[in-house]
Amino acid sequence: MTQQLLLDILPGTLPSLDGFVAGPNQAALDAVRGLAPGHALYLWGGVGSGRSHLLRACVQAQGGHYLDARTPAHWLQGLATDEDRSLNLVAVDDVNDLNEAAQAALFALFNRWRATASTADAFALLTAGDRAPLTMPLREDLRTRLGWDLVFRIEQLSDEDRAQALRDRAQQRGLALPDDVLHWILIHHDRDMERLSSLIDRLDQYSLARHRPVTLPLLKELLADTH
Repeated sequence: MTQQLLLDILPGTLPSLDGFVAGPNQAALDAVRGLAPGHALYLWGGVGSGRSHLLRACVQAQGGHYLDARTPAHWLQGLATDEDRSLNLVAVDDVNDLNEAAQAALFALFNRWRATASTADAFALLTAGDRAPLTMPLREDLRTRLGWDLVFRIEQLSDEDRAQALRDRAQQRGLALPDDVLHWILIHHDRDMERLSSLIDRLDQYSLARHRPVTLPLLKELLADTH
């Protein structure tokens, strides 16, 4: 079996709530887990904080719609205005980057959420951005709506939390992760836990494909091959 074929058939890992390393963000994780129709939740934090992971994982767990700033605005507008379409969860990520049309659509979606919140047509609304609601570079009425219900800041994980999360990820895959490899990853790789977890998965796959144990030279070889 060739290396490429092995890498192609190994399963990917979808974002999950169980796979989110909470660290100081346990209250936010609990809020996402408990998000029910008729309630809204806004998460904010910097790049790599894990807010996008939480939105995708919530949609994965509950079903629903995930959109972000790259999604055409008319898709979001359709969710806001098509009353014949039943909704259970809508997650809108990177709201700080929404263009004017998408901001108008999200404003309309908030209005639909509020109007149906206490009815049989209620749905959950989960949004996320890179800063607190009232400091967002958005239209004023939309900034206000982002804070209508629960708001949580997603804090960056400590190095200790990240190290333990990577050890746990490796253990789940049956991968022996030497201390020097873990130390190098924490120093030289970015802090995004989703990317770090993906790196552990890729390292495991690469080790299997090459029939070699995980070592620092193997990690550097993997990174060189993927750049």
